[in-house]
Amino acid sequence: MTLLITVIAAVISTLIWYVSPKARQLKAGVLLYMFWGASLMWLVDAVVEYIEAGAEFFTPAAADMLNDAFLGVSVVALALVVWVIFLLVKDPTGQLKKTLTEHK
Repeated sequence: MTLLITVIAAVISTLIWYVSPKARQLKAGVLLYMFWGASLMWLVDAVVEYIEAGAEFFTPAAADMLNDAFLGVSVVALALVVWVIFLLVKDPTGQLKKTLTEHK
């Protein structure tokens, strides 16, 4: 389930990055690299688990699937938080600097 969730997030973020110049300006590439990296990590994990467990790999318990789904959603949320922090630090549009230096 974690693999499926991160692959979906990776595909969506890649499509947004590809079609939107604004997304490229906002460094969406960093986000899609995080999602593709996580997807690759869980693909390797799934292959190793399949090698160890065999056919049992394809019949997970409901509780295991729920835990994997929570983990997948948590990873997507964490990647989004890291991306927002990256945006605040890099400030690609200069909006944060403008807001902080603005005098009232």
